[in-house]
Amino acid sequence: MNYAIGDVQGCFNVLEKLLEHIQFDLNEDRLWFVGDLVNRGPQSLSTLRFIKNLGDRHPVVLGNHDLHLLALSHQAHPGWKEDTLEAILTAPDRDELMAWLSQRPLLYHDPLSGFTMVHAGLAPEWDLLTAKRLAKEVEAVISGDTAAEFFYHMYGNQPARWNEQLQGWDRLRCITNYLTRLRFCHLDGRMELNSKGTLDSYSPELLIPWFKVKPRANENVKILFGHWAALGGVTDVPNTYALDTGCVWGYKLTAMRLEDGKRFSVEA
Repeated sequence: MNYAIGDVQGCFNVLEKLLEHIQFDLNEDRLWFVGDLVNRGPQSLSTLRFIKNLGDRHPVVLGNHDLHLLALSHQAHPGWKEDTLEAILTAPDRDELMAWLSQRPLLYHDPLSGFTMVHAGLAPEWDLLTAKRLAKEVEAVISGDTAAEFFYHMYGNQPARWNEQLQGWDRLRCITNYLTRLRFCHLDGRMELNSKGTLDSYSPELLIPWFKVKPRANENVKILFGHWAALGGVTDVPNTYALDTGCVWGYKLTAMRLEDGKRFSVEA
C-alpha cells in the first residue's frame, strides 16, 4: 500500500504512532512525504534520519522548512528565533543528511497511480509537464555548485506571478515559492504569501485558495500537498488532497492511503 503523510515537522514520536496505527510494513508499504520533515517540532534530527534510512523507494519532496534547513547548512541565512534545527546542524552525520536532503525533488509524479506530490501547490498557469520542467530547474541548482548562492537569494515574496520570461534568481525564487509556500492567490493568479488562515477568513472577492483559481491548467492533475494546516485536510475541490493537519500545532498527523483515499490520523 501507498500512504501519503502530511507535514511531520520534527514530531518523530507522533510519526511512530501513525506508522503503528496504519500497521506499516517496510517490505510491503510505501510512504510518501509531502515535505516539511523538520523544524518547529522537538525531534527534527530523529525524523530526518528515519526518513532518510527508509531508502529512495519512499518518495519525499522538499518543503519550505526543509529548504530553510539547507540554507542554514550553507550559512546563507541567520535562522529564525523559532527554529529547532540546531541538533541537525551539529550532528556528526550532518553532511550526509544534508547531501541526501539536497537531492530530494520539489515535485514527484508517479505515472502508475497518477498522483503528483508537491509541498504547497502549483501555479494556475502550469500544466503537469510545465510544473515538472520548472521544478527540475530549481532542483538542479539546489544540488549543484551554486546552491549557497541560490539559498541566499531564495527568501522573498517577489515576483508574485509566474512569467516564462523571468530569469536568474527571480525565476528560481518564483518557482520555489509556488511549489513550497503557496496558499492563497489574488483573483489574477498572483501569489499572496502572507496569508495562512482558513478559507472563510478572507473575502473570496480578494483572495482565493490556489486550487480554486479559474482557469487552472492543472485541475485534472491529482495533487497531494501539505503546508496549509488551517485547511484541516479539506479542500472540497476534486483532485486536490490536503494532508497537513497541524501536527506541530498540537492537532493531528494524517496519512492517506492512495489506493482508496482512506485517511488515518493520530493525535499530536
